[in-house]
Amino acid sequence: MISPSRDAFDSFTRDPSSDHEAPAVSLLTDILREAAERGASDIHVEPAEHDWRIRMRVDGVLHASRRPPPHLRDAFVTRIKVLARMDIAERRVPQDGRLRLKLPGGRAGDYRVNSLPTLFGEKLVLRRLDTLPPDLSLAALGLDDAQGRVVESAIRAPHGLVLVTGPTGSGKTLSLYCFLQMLNAEARNVCSVEDPVEIQLAGINQVSVREKAGLTFAVALRAFMRQDPDIIMVGEIRDAETADVAVKAAQTGHLVLSTLHTNDAPAAIARLIDIGVAPYNLASALRLVTAQRLVRKLCEHCRAPSALPFGDGFHPFEPRGCPACHGIGYRGRVGVHQLMPVSDELRELIVTRAATHAIARAAQAQGMPALRDAALERVRAGVTSVAEAAEATESE
Repeated sequence: MISPSRDAFDSFTRDPSSDHEAPAVSLLTDILREAAERGASDIHVEPAEHDWRIRMRVDGVLHASRRPPPHLRDAFVTRIKVLARMDIAERRVPQDGRLRLKLPGGRAGDYRVNSLPTLFGEKLVLRRLDTLPPDLSLAALGLDDAQGRVVESAIRAPHGLVLVTGPTGSGKTLSLYCFLQMLNAEARNVCSVEDPVEIQLAGINQVSVREKAGLTFAVALRAFMRQDPDIIMVGEIRDAETADVAVKAAQTGHLVLSTLHTNDAPAAIARLIDIGVAPYNLASALRLVTAQRLVRKLCEHCRAPSALPFGDGFHPFEPRGCPACHGIGYRGRVGVHQLMPVSDELRELIVTRAATHAIARAAQAQGMPALRDAALERVRAGVTSVAEAAEATESE
């Protein structure tokens, strides 16, 4: 990963009136201010044949921002590439960079930048690499008291494998960071391997994957095992080698936290066995599987009860839109969770290679809810809308 230079930081924060690219600098300042006010996670710079546009991802959804004057496009793109220490002469292949900019209000913001050559020029995406939220508790993730006790029991165990599953953008990495923060202590050696490291955590030994240099998840995991670790975090289990090392580490006295791309918690069992993990190893190592989604929270300033009742006569809240939420009707997101603690009964099913639906039935009999039901509880609590809950759990 390319580190931001101090020169890049200073070149942006000095008085733009002395810069020959002043209009581009001023535009970047305005866009960063808007992104900060709206809480955008990504800024998209998109070229077209005769103009270009800026879009921002807010609470997981892209929204139009502006269409700047066409003559500023090249200077604006060049400005960002210079600050991100990318090759401004190379426009034929994708590039990655990283930059630090002074945000309105005096705070510094780190961004990961990617360029993509398209038909009408380079498309840039700036991904905000933020610090941890001030409240990174289990409750802030969206876990209720009972769920929080289940999660804390699993991650406080001396060894075992804890998995967080869900699609891209469902908040899995933030959940792992929350777990790591809870476990981070002077008496523990905590190591993580990520692709890439998005948030720096003091006191934790973080490694960023560099596949071109041969530093993969599996290679880092094997190195960790010679580093006297207590807790290991693997950003994602993608292949048989990584899965094998992670499971064996969990069997030999280490707590291993990781993510997996599956639609729900029971499907994680079949996924790992398909990758190549032996069922008896998985059964002895696995302690907890959680599945999650993110739903947008209704704006508390403008939400209003629906005119039509839902189900048993309950009138759910709906989005309206106001200045506080920039007319969207939603502001912020919260997690919806499905927890599957691995009981002795489930271990027996894993060893016998039981079908996913059989594992799901057994887990539901032990109290595991469907993700759709968990989302509807958010609707009844007035946190989100029926439409948002349905969209977030449409695969259920």
